[in-house]
Amino acid sequence: MSITADQIPGYRVGTWTVDPTHSEVGFSVRHLAISKVKGKFEQFDATFVTAENPLDSSVEATAEVASINTNEKNRDGHLRTGDFFAAEEYPQLTFVSTGVREENGEFKVDGDLTMRGVTKPVTFDFEFGGFGEDAYGNYKAGFTATTVVKREDFGLTWNAPLEKGGLLLGSDVTITLDIQAALQSGE
Repeated sequence: MSITADQIPGYRVGTWTVDPTHSEVGFSVRHLAISKVKGKFEQFDATFVTAENPLDSSVEATAEVASINTNEKNRDGHLRTGDFFAAEEYPQLTFVSTGVREENGEFKVDGDLTMRGVTKPVTFDFEFGGFGEDAYGNYKAGFTATTVVKREDFGLTWNAPLEKGGLLLGSDVTITLDIQAALQSGE
């Protein structure tokens, strides 16, 4: 059974832009095979278009690689180099949706993720937070979207062996988007 717009309380058709002060584009990767290192991109943008049929909605998003922040200056500098993101040559990560679907009562957003010049299909698990109006009369939507990618699939192959075996960095990178978006006026 497919969900319709009238089944989503507060749903509005229109174009939405990300509110960066209430949003975060984050990631985590296994480190030393015992814990996770987390980081985020400080500069990002996205446009969402909600359609009459929610499954026809779409998103286009970018994150500036140079804005990477893991709370450790030297690591951030290394991540910007050719060992990882090659920020000068590939300044942005991009995501363009190719479809929205419902699977077992959950939303999935399929699309193409481009990182370091490599484009691969990914699926984000989409958790809808809801709609509401802020204190200034802006109509907002909130959601969290998560996916796991293999960093090597995007050319992020640098690693280092550990003295007692294993590798410094894990292969799986979890990307988490905590987003609040505002409906554009005139919609």
